[in-house]
This record gives sequence, C-alpha cells and structure tokens, in this order.
Amino acid sequence: MPGVLVTGGTGKTGKALVQLLRGAGVRARAAGRNPAAADPDAVRFDWNDPTTFGPALDGTDRVFLLPPVESVDPLPLVEPFLHQAQRAGVQRLVMLGSAIVLPNAPGAAELAARVRARPGGVVLRASGFMQNFLRPHPLAEHIHRHGEIRTAAGDGRLGWVDARDIAAAAAALLADPGVDARSDYLITGPHGMSYPQAAQIITARTGRRVRVEPITEEEQAAAYRAAGMPAEFAAALAAVERGIKEGREDQVSTAVLELTGRPPRTFAAFVADHAYEWTR
Repeated sequence: MPGVLVTGGTGKTGKALVQLLRGAGVRARAAGRNPAAADPDAVRFDWNDPTTFGPALDGTDRVFLLPPVESVDPLPLVEPFLHQAQRAGVQRLVMLGSAIVLPNAPGAAELAARVRARPGGVVLRASGFMQNFLRPHPLAEHIHRHGEIRTAAGDGRLGWVDARDIAAAAAALLADPGVDARSDYLITGPHGMSYPQAAQIITARTGRRVRVEPITEEEQAAAYRAAGMPAEFAAALAAVERGIKEGREDQVSTAVLELTGRPPRTFAAFVADHAYEWTR
C-alpha cells in the first residue's frame, strides 16, 4: 500500500507528523540519518548521500520534504531528490519552508518556487517555531542557564507557531493524496508575539523569572556560531532579527484552522504544556 515518506522524520515536526499519519491509518516512513532500529518503517536518509534517496522513496506516493537545515542554499542537495521523486511517481509533495526569508539566500526561495510549480507541490511557509524555546535550541539553553533572552529584535513581533500545528497542517494535506490544496500556505500561531511578551508569559506561567537582554546583531551572530552553527547561516539568522525589529515579520494567518479545523495553539498553552522545561 502506498504511503508517505517523511524526511526529517525524527525531528520536531517530522516526529509529530509520523504519529498523526500512523494514527490515521496511513503508512508513514520515518526517514533520517539514524533511523530507529525498532521501527520497521524507519529508513536511512541523508541529503549528502543521494544513494539513500531511491530506497527511501520506494513504495511511497507522497512526501513531506524537510530541506537541509542550517543551509542558506539547500537547492543543490534537494534538486536531485526532486527529480527522483518525480520519476518515482510522487503525487503530493509538501515542503516545510519558512515565512522568514533569510538575507542573501536566493536558493531557498528558488527551491520553494520549484516545489510550488510541480503538480501536487505545496509549500508550508512556517513562522518561528515555539519549540525554539525548548532545549537544545540556543535560545532555550540561555533561558535555562541564565534566565534571560538575548535578542536584537527589540519589541518586534513574530507569528510563533507550535511545531505540532505545522505537523497537523501537513497531515491534512498528506493523509489523502487527492485532497484539494493550494500551492502555498502561511503557517503561523494565532497572533504575533515579541520576545518581551514571551518572557512575561514564561514568568507568569512557570514562576521562573525570565528577562530580556538587548544585544546587537553581530553579538547574536557570534552566539549562534558559538552554539555550533555554520558562520554563513549564523550571520543570516541573526540578520533576521533586524527584520523582526522593523516589523517585517509580524504576520499571522488562519491556515492552521483552515487545514485542520481547529485554531493554532497559543504560546501560553505551549508554555503550560512544557512548564517543566523552566521549573526543574
């Protein structure tokens, strides 16, 4: 029986998506560099090893596409996979893209355009992940160790979204390959939120006092490099905070409600679900 290949199947969104699809009776193949030996439908998949593409695609007619992370130009690695997926007869391809455009990263925009242009291609342009406030993300690590959020974004707001809601939106598109869909969806939480507002919510909901420490864009890039990010990606990610500060990323949509039939989770609900992260 045909099923869904979930690249990044052990990550924040992919793991939740696999669970949702399997819960709905859909065969979901969890693909990753280190597949779980106990999962009979787990398969090895590595963007740097094209020989893994064919075996992963075998027997699937739908794909959840998570491009290589921490890359400003994922197209050279993903393009051969797109060709192979087309030859394999994939009917629906849902790519997790970003609502936030990295500076000087035309390859990411070109990749999204190619997915949208193919039959059955859909791009989910997700806003910032609420899961960034959970370890091991550098943002969360600093909160855990020092009780502060270091940011160059000022009071700028972002439509933070729970990865579980992204997974639910993807599941709605992948459970049935024949479901009608647009080629592009902006995926956000219910409202925009600044880092100072996030700090207030964490403090109020958990009792752990969290403050905001303003820093420069250059200091943020250095912090990302120190956390292990490639220098080019760290600089681009830090530059995003300038756009947030200037209000360019303050956008919300109703796509989660449209696709799943329920509104996206609020940040307060997310914090309540993960309160142990800040209280232990």
